[in-house]
Amino acid sequence: MMTRWLFSAPLLLLAGCSDGSDGANDKPPAAEEQAADTPAGPSQNAPAQPAPAAGGASDADLAYVADPSVAPPKAPEAGVGIGEQAIPVAIRGRWALKAEDCGARPGTDLTALAIDAKTLRFFESAGDLARVRDRDANRIVADYKFSGEGQQWDRLMLLGLADGGKTLVRRDYGDGAAPDAMRYTRCA
Repeated sequence: MMTRWLFSAPLLLLAGCSDGSDGANDKPPAAEEQAADTPAGPSQNAPAQPAPAAGGASDADLAYVADPSVAPPKAPEAGVGIGEQAIPVAIRGRWALKAEDCGARPGTDLTALAIDAKTLRFFESAGDLARVRDRDANRIVADYKFSGEGQQWDRLMLLGLADGGKTLVRRDYGDGAAPDAMRYTRCA
């Protein structure tokens, strides 16, 4: 609903600026105006994204506008963790907030993050993929069911590659989410 309003607002402003001419000397609409009239594609919860550069996205591509009316799923959706409903292969692997944690022994790597097709594993917690909201080869926006230290919680999260795939950018959404993106280094 909000997305449609945002696309309609520029058109209303343009209509209000009309000079009342018959249109004989008018130029064809600019590409931006034509795009505003085009209905949104299948991923209506995410804003339009420019194509990522080869090897990863820029930080501008690593944004997502979460719809607060979409509740986390009660249970993981059927098929998550398989094919197009899995975490992209390019994102999988071992990452760390601090490069020195890449060489740390498992269990002492405090900032490490291990990612497979459907699970994010942190030092004292793990998140299982529950629903994919948006995905391409270098980016995923998804809901996860987390557990750790005797607690359980839901988290909407964006994971996307930057710096030619050397950096993983993580953005959390919702109550209790970190306000800024976190940048992980790929461990060899």
